[in-house]
Amino acid sequence: MPPIAFAHRGARAHAPENTLEAFGLALRLGATGLESDVWVTSDGVAVLDHDGIVGTRLRRRQIVEVPRAALPAHIPMLSELYEECGSAYELSLDVKDPNAIAATVAAAREAGNDAEGRLWLCHHNWHQVAEWRAQYPDVRLVDSTRLRFMRHGAERRAAQLADAGIDAVNLHESDWTGGLATLFHRFDVLAFGWDAQFERVLDNLLHFGLDGIYSDHTDRMMEAVGRRSREG
Repeated sequence: MPPIAFAHRGARAHAPENTLEAFGLALRLGATGLESDVWVTSDGVAVLDHDGIVGTRLRRRQIVEVPRAALPAHIPMLSELYEECGSAYELSLDVKDPNAIAATVAAAREAGNDAEGRLWLCHHNWHQVAEWRAQYPDVRLVDSTRLRFMRHGAERRAAQLADAGIDAVNLHESDWTGGLATLFHRFDVLAFGWDAQFERVLDNLLHFGLDGIYSDHTDRMMEAVGRRSREG
């Protein structure tokens, strides 16, 4: 099965990041997955933005403090992403505010067509991620971290993720080796790699057998996936 090609914040090398324009362009360029960060507004709406801060330098506010109607027009609701782009792709969302989880899953459920089953929810605290499993059995869960933060080693973390029902681990591209990918696969934990921006890096991650890659450069990413596919 080909790896999931996640367009990081949409095709952000080619269009304004985290906009409907960027997400739509990424899919047209061939991405099989989209990536963004999800927050919840003061009136309970799941929206897509990286920093979660809006306003001018003199008056900056967190999205959680602002109602949806007061947000800048370029920040889309998650429901608008589904309305504009459908749901025939994998969607990786970094849950920056854990309070956004309910609104996020609700938006996916309302979109239908297995959007909930193609939703990958990422967070840097795997204990937090594990808490979501019982309440949201149909979503995919991801431990998004770095190798140096695994205090007891990668094998211990792989076992913990497997026991908790967490589907994947997402590490920076520089953390990955073929052996590490094999270790996580041994525990049936998928291996994702982020910040894959250059041809050499993309090719290496695919050679290691990663199951998902994240890149700003959707065109380069799809070319690398095509090369890997032709090589068999």
